[in-house]
Amino acid sequence: MLVMLSSPALPRPVATPVPVPIPLHEWLPWTVLAGFLLLFVLYIVGAEQGATAIVGGNYVHEWLHDSRHLLGFPCH
Repeated sequence: MLVMLSSPALPRPVATPVPVPIPLHEWLPWTVLAGFLLLFVLYIVGAEQGATAIVGGNYVHEWLHDSRHLLGFPCH
């Protein structure tokens, strides 16, 4: 007859993730690009009309009209 002795479960080793630092030279260009894109979008939504318009006509103004008012930009 086989008798099993009860023993507490042995602790298992737990793998702890170690954060890997990302060097500045790898993320800085992406941050600068994202900043320029965000500034460009802010310009298009907020100021693309009149004398400073990049795109001629009122097309961009009309496409973004409601978003200008939603974000608090006056356009009239």
